[in-house]
Amino acid sequence: MPTFLFSPFSSPFLLALSSLTMLSILVLATSEFLGRHLQYSKFWSPKTSSNKIHLPSRSAMLLCYVPAFAVASISLFLLLLPRYNNSSTRIFLINSLLLIHFFKRIFEVVFVHKYGNKMGLSEAIRVSITYVLLTASTIYSQMVSQNLEEPQIDLRAAGLAMYWIGITGNLYHHVLLAKLRKEGDREYRIPRGGMFEVIVCPHYLFEMVEFLGLAFVSQTLFPMVFAFGSALFLIGRSYATRNWYVSKFEDFPRHVKAILPFVF
Repeated sequence: MPTFLFSPFSSPFLLALSSLTMLSILVLATSEFLGRHLQYSKFWSPKTSSNKIHLPSRSAMLLCYVPAFAVASISLFLLLLPRYNNSSTRIFLINSLLLIHFFKRIFEVVFVHKYGNKMGLSEAIRVSITYVLLTASTIYSQMVSQNLEEPQIDLRAAGLAMYWIGITGNLYHHVLLAKLRKEGDREYRIPRGGMFEVIVCPHYLFEMVEFLGLAFVSQTLFPMVFAFGSALFLIGRSYATRNWYVSKFEDFPRHVKAILPFVF
């Protein structure tokens, strides 16, 4: 582990937080496989939602992303102050990548995605807190590690390549999804084009690549754990999504897998 990660034992708090994060995401991933889905997108229904308060999906998604974007923005502003001139370049890099990630998410919510459903307020708050914790903990773990010995294997170049491949592929397939319907249209259609020809959730696959790239740039334990955990959740979500398409469309192509082409 020390060959490609900063020492994970430098902060008992981050070690405990990483363990708790992994456990929480495992619960969410298992729930997706068992059919107990987070109530948003195609899985939201007023009949199945336990929430008494529901938000329009666009408002709910902004609630999910804006707080984390604010945390990344404030952190980057503070890092630019003279008192932090000695901060490592890796901290600036991680902070900038997180800022770009959530800026893209907000841009997509406002200008790309077409919404027709709602989302429970409690789910939106839960997702928002998750992203705030991801942002703050990833930046903090980088600050804690800056006085530690650098890992023997530098993964930053590979991580940056994966990050940009992931974020670009994710955006491209979100645009393809947006072209399927108009604003307010609740009718779902089978996605076409790009990697939708072989998997039902290529946007999830590229998001996994992006988060893994972020973890490679950081080379600290918490983002590695989050990348692995979020991959498990997205695999579960894509499995449920494929089952949903199969149940709704008789002509759904059976060769289209959930998230790994030709495999799963």
